Order: sequence, then C-alpha cells, then structure tokens
Amino acid sequence: MPEREKLVLAYSGGLDTSVAIRWLNERGYDVVALTIDLGEKKDLEAIQRRALRVGAVAAYVVDGKVPFLRDFVWPSLQAGALYEKEYPLATALGRPLIAALLVQIARREGAEGVAHGCTGKGNDQVRFDVTTAALAPELKVVAPVREWGMNRDDEIEYAREHGIEVPATVESPYSTDENLWGRSIEAGILEDPWQEPPGDVYEWTADPRRAPDEPVYVEIGFEEGLPVALDGKPTPAVELVERLNAVGGANGVGRIDHLENRLIGIKSREIYEAPAAVLLLQAHQALEDITLTKDVARFKDMVAAHWAQIVYDGLWFSPLREALHAFVAHTQRHVSGQVRLKLYRGSSTVVGRKAPDQLYRMELATYGRGDQFDQSAAAGFIKLFGMGVRTAAEVQGKLSSLDLDKLLPGDLKRLTP
Repeated sequence: MPEREKLVLAYSGGLDTSVAIRWLNERGYDVVALTIDLGEKKDLEAIQRRALRVGAVAAYVVDGKVPFLRDFVWPSLQAGALYEKEYPLATALGRPLIAALLVQIARREGAEGVAHGCTGKGNDQVRFDVTTAALAPELKVVAPVREWGMNRDDEIEYAREHGIEVPATVESPYSTDENLWGRSIEAGILEDPWQEPPGDVYEWTADPRRAPDEPVYVEIGFEEGLPVALDGKPTPAVELVERLNAVGGANGVGRIDHLENRLIGIKSREIYEAPAAVLLLQAHQALEDITLTKDVARFKDMVAAHWAQIVYDGLWFSPLREALHAFVAHTQRHVSGQVRLKLYRGSSTVVGRKAPDQLYRMELATYGRGDQFDQSAAAGFIKLFGMGVRTAAEVQGKLSSLDLDKLLPGDLKRLTP
C-alpha cells in the first residue's frame, strides 16, 4: 500500500477547515493541523483536540501574537496602510504569518504540501498560495473548499452527516475572522449592501448610543513610529493593543462598513471591528503631521496606498514591499512623541500632539506676540511663485474658459457716500 502524502492544514477550528480535514482524509492525505493564536481569544486546547477528533494525525498550536504585531502590523502602521481608505488590513496582515508558519511546520514534518480552507471567491486563497510559492515553491498547495466547490449550506450538511461539531449553523451563517488588529464579519444578511448591519454582528464594540455619556481621553506614546506607551506608562505591544481594543470598543469606536473591491474582481460587503487599529492609525497620522516635511508626507500617502494594495493582494513577501519598507522606516526616524485622543460615543478625535523633533514652531505660526515670521519676504516670494502664470497671461492671453462677467449678479448695487 503506497505511503499517504502529508499536508499541513491551517486549522481555525471552524466550519471550512473542520470539514477539510475529513475531505482530505477521504482523498488519501494525512493531515497535520496547525492553529495560530493571533489574539482570537479561542479555546486553543479545545480546537487542538477537535482537529484530532475530526481526523488529523497531529495538531500544533503556535502563539503568534508577538511576531504578528512586531513583523507585520507595526510596519503597516508605520506605513499608514488602509485599504481603500477604510480597511486596516487585519485579516490580510495575518495571512502571510500563518502561511510562513505552515511552511515551517511542513518542513519540520516532512510534508509534501500545505492546505487551507479558503474558497475560490475570496482574497485569502491568493495570500496563502502566493506566500507559499514565495517561501517554498517546492510545496504543493491544496484548497479543499475551493476544489470541492460546495457552499456554506453544503458544508454545514456535510459536517452534520459526518458528526463534525462546528460553531456555524444555517440559522447563524456569519463568517468571521479575528486577530489582535481587528475582527471581520461577512455572509448572511450582510450580503445585502442596502441592509443596515444588525446589532448581533458586533462583539467588540458597543452601540455608540449606549456608550458612556462622558468623553474618555487616551494618550499614546510613540518611538520612531511605533506605539510604546499608554497614558504615560511603557506598555508591551500585545497589552497595548488589547487595552486600546477594550477602551475603544467600550466607547463605540472602531466599526467599519466597507464595500470593497476584492482582488479577484468582485465587490464584497465587509463589516469590521477594529478599535485599536482605528485609534493607532489616527494617532500615528497626527504625529506624522507634526514631524514630517510636506513633500515627504505627501509622497508617503502614495506609498501607504500602494503598501495597502500589496498587502491586500497577498504580496507581503515581495521585492516591492521590501523596498517600500526601507523608505517607510527612514521616514519614521523623527516620528516620536505623544498623541492625546478624545473618545466619545463612536467617535475619536485628536485633541493634542507633541514631539521632541516637531516641525511646528509657535514663533512662526503665531499671530500674537512673539511672531518671528518675516512678512516682508512674502511679496517677493509671491512674485516669483506666480511668475509662470503671469507670463502665460501676458503672452497667451485668457487662461480660463470661465466667463468672469457671469460671476457678478445682475442686480449688483453700488453704494456711494
């Protein structure tokens, strides 16, 4: 009898990956389950035991919270990455770490390949497949749900027929993914973009109408673009994010309803809860506003958009992302200081920022006493700045198609002494 091939499966304990173990077993594979703890607050031992009950030959649990923040979230925070100006990339940032750990366990186990529970309609399949190709092109990638072609209702029925216990039911069909940086919710009634998300989709954030009636202030300290302190006290990364998720969520901050463009070309309605991400991205931007020069800040906005697209598309391990990281890291040398945020009933507002190397100078900005700005230099500057426009008007005449006479009202009244 030929030896069965071995695959390492990214195992969440949910519907897709639980039925995937049985499906792979039936097709001649031995399955090693790998569960990565990125801060989901799940019963990891129960998930590990479930994998073995379903049919895995071995099950690993790895604590990935620190490397997740250090190696993936923090560089993206420094970059200011938001996909389509809204999504903080929580799930997208977790996938390259999970894929990298799949590769490591596959090598440890002598496996022929890796497997994941992604569908053929989503972005995660690309992230897993491309990351594996980048790190271990010799490994095969098997995607049971994609190859099987079953929908969620079919999977629920398959699980019932095979006695596989999973948290999803036909009555509660939401598909969720969680890590320290955010929680994503999709499927069910959320697939209708006209429908307001029902209250039961939210777990991390309070209804803003029921949030505390008094504002809450939070102060975040940064060193070279990385958050290191909370309310004046040095705070380890994981604790800092967890505390911001708690205080932000309690005040209704962090809800995102996003109609996004998936990599494969379809539009998808996604609900996100990301209190810590929203607060940290907002605070980091405020600190950059006071420490980066105008030209660097504007160019970095373009880099941020491109970085977000690269991460969303599953290209974390790519030469371009590495090159952009070098630029981002260089911009963060002076992004150190404190930012104060005011949280109140679903909103977060920057109400204070300061930095040792800030470019804001009171003696230049003030209109009061102590003004050191040389106003006599302004006229010459303006003359030079506008020289191109003045020359074009003198040589080529009218520079606009706008009829200036139409700007004045017909009943214009002129008052004289």
